[in-house]
Amino acid sequence: MKSIIVLKPFASHKIWGGSLLSRLKNIEVPSDRDPVGETWEVSAHADGPSQSDCGALNEISSLEEIPYLVKFIDTSENLSVQVHPGDDYAQKHENSKGKSECWVILDAKDGAGIYLGLKKGVTKGSLKSSLEKKEDLSLSLNFYPVSRGDFFYVPAGTIHAIGKDVFLAEVQQCSDITYRVWDWNRLWDANKSGKNGEARELHIDKSLDVIRFDEEFNHRLNFKVQNNIFDQDLKLLELKDFELFSYNKDDESEIEISFGDRFASILVLEGSITVSRNSENHQLNQYQAALLPLEEVNNFKVSGKGIFLIIK
Repeated sequence: MKSIIVLKPFASHKIWGGSLLSRLKNIEVPSDRDPVGETWEVSAHADGPSQSDCGALNEISSLEEIPYLVKFIDTSENLSVQVHPGDDYAQKHENSKGKSECWVILDAKDGAGIYLGLKKGVTKGSLKSSLEKKEDLSLSLNFYPVSRGDFFYVPAGTIHAIGKDVFLAEVQQCSDITYRVWDWNRLWDANKSGKNGEARELHIDKSLDVIRFDEEFNHRLNFKVQNNIFDQDLKLLELKDFELFSYNKDDESEIEISFGDRFASILVLEGSITVSRNSENHQLNQYQAALLPLEEVNNFKVSGKGIFLIIK
């Protein structure tokens, strides 16, 4: 296995997807397919493995070595209001790990934002009643306008939705378990979904099982909200399955980054950098990703100017 593995993403077509990712990644979308809503840049998940010259990541590695998933998301419509289960519930009901995630906002139109957590006073009973009456569930959620450089942590159990006209990077546990709570009472037309005015499936019972209703959990502080993260180097999040760091290199100097326990990854958000390890050197441009496997010595060097995420 190479010391540095440059990756090619898996394209995930979504009803709500925009046109940005297909342009950035040069992905042709047939007229009868949904747009590209997500590109899975670092993924060993069997449902959407990233590719490399060494092969598909799920064939050359494991979820123990890469227990996280890194993706870009581009929206032209609001995503459904949804929730992800924690590890215990997901293992019992889905034979999967759960899904905590986080978002780094890369771009957004004026007024765009995300829905994250329940407003004060919303209970399981009141939320269930709103669902039964097909009321506007977004009125029960906290709305955060977003702009480039914002960061949000979305722990399992958080009711949430990414709004339309948002471009972000997501780092999450490597799980694809999503419970759809509410879909804006939409009936999708054939041009968007291949369906003829049908509503998408909801998972209300499981959602109500796992949504966290306690006020402290739904507070802004629990979501570790930060702004202007690209102004400095930061450790953004530490979970059992990954640690996330943001770097802004504004000169040509070389820095060394160490890691251990699991494969590390780098995702370039702006500029062009060179990753060096042993005798290998690879230039990574904007929106490219690479994987650093475990070896006897687990470190690598980065030179060049750019903004990038390190996941380890």
